[in-house]
Amino acid sequence: MIFPWGNSRRFNSWADYCRKTYGSRIQKVAVNAGFTCPNRDGTISYGGCDFCNNEGFNPSYCHPDLSINDQLNKGLTFLKKRYRKSRIFAAYFQAYSNTHAPLDRLKKIYPEALEHPEISGIVIGTRPDCVDEEKLDYLAGLSEKFFVKIEYGIESCYDETLNRINRGHTFEDSANATKLTAQKGLLTGGHMIFGLPGESRKQMLDQVSFINKLPLKSIKFHQLQIVKNTPMAEEYQNNPGRFELFSMEEYVEFIVRFLERLRPDISLERFSGEVPPALNAGKSWGMIRADQVLNLIEKELELQETWQGKKYSDG
Repeated sequence: MIFPWGNSRRFNSWADYCRKTYGSRIQKVAVNAGFTCPNRDGTISYGGCDFCNNEGFNPSYCHPDLSINDQLNKGLTFLKKRYRKSRIFAAYFQAYSNTHAPLDRLKKIYPEALEHPEISGIVIGTRPDCVDEEKLDYLAGLSEKFFVKIEYGIESCYDETLNRINRGHTFEDSANATKLTAQKGLLTGGHMIFGLPGESRKQMLDQVSFINKLPLKSIKFHQLQIVKNTPMAEEYQNNPGRFELFSMEEYVEFIVRFLERLRPDISLERFSGEVPPALNAGKSWGMIRADQVLNLIEKELELQETWQGKKYSDG
């Protein structure tokens, strides 16, 4: 069976989209440009999101003391060995909120990455309250010559949850930012966390109706992981009953149910997250890697004879 995205895979894969559109998967090379977040530096709050410890996902070569060019060189050396078939590389501004700065500063940072001879574009991880029309117009101009993608941390569609985790923005902010970004012709991605405290499994699943209304080209899903040295780790230790953390089997089943209802044209970039075992303060899935979780999801989709968008309705 060939699905609407043009192949027999049971979900719309971002990697497959890139191969079809650009001739190769686009391998991200993470860089840390020294940004912070508005809920860390006092712009709107302090302390950051309750779940956030950047040590949990930031590669060792990413450090703002190094120039962007040096970080890219170190990252490319590592990634070329690990992903030998990769042909297109994009600088991934990953740590914290990478548009949380005046436009003049952004105009110095992004070109430094794009001047690297092996970098074909940029991917910018940020928050929906850290963009405006002027910044997006600048990025739209860059996209005329380079690959440019903006990824927004949506995390939850419920304002009560966002407030509880000290996120500092609303879901309406996410909706407005994604709409404006897409209107500028920019590739627009989103990021969701499943298992945030206070949300039932039904509430988590019901978020698909909100996501389906956003003009997203791609999305990433992560299961909530309790990371050491965060406010959430302290909360989990004091009141673990407030959390509905997924076992791996539960998560696979949940993702299958979510995918069935997800709009078919949204490409899936990631299904799960990985935190180094030494930093994990919650339920552990052992040494299971993200690609193994993906394999389990694909097998379950096949076993249940279902696929992304099978139960989607635009009504």
